Amino acid sequence: MKELFDGIKQLLEKKQKISIIIHRNPDGDAIGSGLALQNALKQAGHDVSLISPNEIPSYLNWLPEVNTIINFEKNPDEVLARLSNSQLIFTLDFNDFSRTGISLEKELKKMTDKKFIMIDHHLDPSDYAIFKLSNPNISSTSEMVYDFIVNIFGKEYINKNIATQLYTGIVTDTASFKYSGTTPHTMQIAAELMKKGIDHNKIQIAIYDSFSKDKLHLLGEALRKLVFLPEFKTSYIALSKDDLHKYNFKKGDTEGFVNYGLSLSDANFSVLFLENDDEGVRISFRSKGKFPANEFAKKFFNGGGHLNAAGGRTQQSLNEAVDFFLKKLPEYKEKLLSANE
Repeated sequence: MKELFDGIKQLLEKKQKISIIIHRNPDGDAIGSGLALQNALKQAGHDVSLISPNEIPSYLNWLPEVNTIINFEKNPDEVLARLSNSQLIFTLDFNDFSRTGISLEKELKKMTDKKFIMIDHHLDPSDYAIFKLSNPNISSTSEMVYDFIVNIFGKEYINKNIATQLYTGIVTDTASFKYSGTTPHTMQIAAELMKKGIDHNKIQIAIYDSFSKDKLHLLGEALRKLVFLPEFKTSYIALSKDDLHKYNFKKGDTEGFVNYGLSLSDANFSVLFLENDDEGVRISFRSKGKFPANEFAKKFFNGGGHLNAAGGRTQQSLNEAVDFFLKKLPEYKEKLLSANE
């Protein structure tokens, strides 16, 4: 790791034009880590652009400096011009260009002359980066960005805004320090960030306790549609595009819904199917114990992620996707029943 940091330090000795890209449909970890890295690089005198492939969820609009993020879907020409002029491109919280969406992925694959630096905590990283900071055992990309900033620039670069951004990312990807990826180092970083004067209570409320009435009604619809399969210790929820439209769905409104299925005492696996107008069906997977949600997602739904938290997608209809899922569950019955042994 020291060699990696030394190599990146060398690149950053000279002031550069830098772009940072986060993944499509970004969550708190992607946005928090991206904003924090942008903040630190700007402090060091670099010219930095932070790019999101599409709109960020409204429940994170309160984050400091969030208005600096450039939306590729709304401003493709501006984004491509900035990428073209960039000497360095950081990619955060994803391990393959495909996570940026079809249009941006196509453009990034053309940029073979660019120097990419990956900071990510997902399995099976691609080989596009000249420097690859990749570790699936770390709780979040925000935790990795904290270590990056401290090692490259020093602890003094962690100001209150960066602390707020990183804490938001860590809280999001650990489900408030609940997931098994939370380590003593994660908690030590959280403590250091709190020392910067962040409002821990405000952040928790903004992420977990700031629902609109439409979102609560959508959650009610999701809970009504929850199906539990005791023979597989599995629950699932399938929401159609009509369900989403009925409750004025906005990006981020279904964040955390998949966890309700996993909160059943006998459930080891929970799946949320979301039908979208333009993206087919998006699927979230959560599991307990040693059941490999990421393996299931990769094998059947073009996805991946972590052992207990993964995502995928399919161009099948919603009913076809659910039927396919139900047909594949028996292949994992033994693992599902023994996940906590």
